[in-house]
Amino acid sequence: MIGIIDYGMGNLRSVENAFHHLGYESKIIKSPKEVKEVDKIVLPGVGAFGDAIKALREKGLDKAIHEAVEEQKYFLGICLGMQLIFDISYEGGKFEGLKLLKGEILRFDTNPPAGVAYGGQGLKIPHMGWNSLIIKKTSPLFAGLEAEPYVYFDHAYYLATDADIVSAECVYGRTFQAAAESGGIYGLQFHPEKSGNVGLKILNNFGGLELEKS
Repeated sequence: MIGIIDYGMGNLRSVENAFHHLGYESKIIKSPKEVKEVDKIVLPGVGAFGDAIKALREKGLDKAIHEAVEEQKYFLGICLGMQLIFDISYEGGKFEGLKLLKGEILRFDTNPPAGVAYGGQGLKIPHMGWNSLIIKKTSPLFAGLEAEPYVYFDHAYYLATDADIVSAECVYGRTFQAAAESGGIYGLQFHPEKSGNVGLKILNNFGGLELEKS
């Protein structure tokens, strides 16, 4: 059973429907008790980092997620859900994340590369629409995909990490880190549930991880 965490922010039904379409049992969960009852966990998210981490902590879901990861349950963070698994975000201030993986979350217009402008006459923020992935390492989530597959993004902030966990990058004015993984923890900055057949393949690969786990 795949549990999709509801903390008041996220495209829950579209993610749930995608898994159902693929033939996987999934349900929306809201409590630490329900986190314990599922085999895999998905943390979606749309909105502000500070509000999201506050909601997770108020519901005790932050501790439940840590316990699930320690029990080696597979975990997938999507968009804001990916950002929440890292150390710190600078969205609207400075907020500590779940600290499952090392990294920080920055806005696109923070220290842009030379010759690149965001906002106004430059590239729009948020980065919204289809873009190609540059796959950096072999990942079970990307098995069976063509080179540089197109996926759907909608975000103003991105991951910056020096850790050897980045599985895919993307270019939007700058090269940014679009996917990361370590052990059974996976993060996708893009929305697989909105990414057509490519996204369905990625979610199918996540759903099938149970068969590959030793």
